[in-house]
Amino acid sequence: MTASSVDLSVLDLVPVRSDQTTGDALAASLSLAQVADELGYRRYWVAEHHNMPAVAATNPPVLIAMLASATERIRVGSGGVMLPNHAPLVVAEQFALLEAAYPGRIDLGIGRAPGTDPLTRFVLRGGSAESADEAVAKFPDYVEDIRTLMTTEGVELQVGPRRQPLRATPSARTIADMWLLGSSDYSARLAAEKGLPYVFAHHFSGEGTGAALDLYRSSYRPSPEYPEPRTFLTVNAVVAETEEEARRRALPNVQQMIALRTGAPLHPQRLVEEAEAVEMTADQRAFGDAMARRWIVGSPDQARTRLEELAAEHGVDEVMVHPVAGAAAGTDVRTSPAREETLRLLAD
Repeated sequence: MTASSVDLSVLDLVPVRSDQTTGDALAASLSLAQVADELGYRRYWVAEHHNMPAVAATNPPVLIAMLASATERIRVGSGGVMLPNHAPLVVAEQFALLEAAYPGRIDLGIGRAPGTDPLTRFVLRGGSAESADEAVAKFPDYVEDIRTLMTTEGVELQVGPRRQPLRATPSARTIADMWLLGSSDYSARLAAEKGLPYVFAHHFSGEGTGAALDLYRSSYRPSPEYPEPRTFLTVNAVVAETEEEARRRALPNVQQMIALRTGAPLHPQRLVEEAEAVEMTADQRAFGDAMARRWIVGSPDQARTRLEELAAEHGVDEVMVHPVAGAAAGTDVRTSPAREETLRLLAD
């Protein structure tokens, strides 16, 4: 899918609204992925977050298998697997199997952040704070381990007096594309050093995008798999027939992000009417407005113009939109029509 000269993709956190069960939210995301597939979007990535009342994307490999089986041609991947939470061999095995099942359609995006609170991070690493910290410190090594294990040859290791082969799957024919994700210059520098594709999380940070992408491109070391730097960015998007309606639909996610950034209690994503009934302080409104200015919120013409400007500003030919439109009261709980409309209006 293109909006003029910009290829479009989708990022999904599988949001859980106040009127939904987890099963409802999953059904809505499956429908959204099918819409993206039909419209010609390039890829559909799912995130990894834990112990959050408004996010059901806790396990990217499981979600990717569901989404790939429900779609025809779109690439499906992780945006991303938070590597410090997992053993590298497990990640390599999961994505080698996914690539074997859906050859040429799987992306492995990897991030260094835990994607959760300190307690959940502690539990994910088997109750060891030292293990969690060590996993972060070894992130560059773990990236290389996964890269090697997923190759068709695998690796041989010396075990006592003999060498033993180790590979993610017995007979790989193709390999999932591997991307490093980040919202600072750390992953940009590492991706350039290792000759890997890189994605900047503009949807989360909104700051430092240009500097990180420039650093990545200027210090890129070509690799056999990726002789040229490959990059794009992500952005929150809400598109409706009018700017006023788009801003209404953006409000539930704006409030969610305010709570996340200020340490306020988190909750399932509000319906639009519930969000409108919340009395926000002047500081909250100012903070929310400042965040939303970095999003794409508006009518179809406004959204396409802003999207093209963003792509040109950062020199990318692909933008991954994170459709964050809230749902109206009375919406079928197993659908997310406002998020689907964002994709359709951008496509049209």
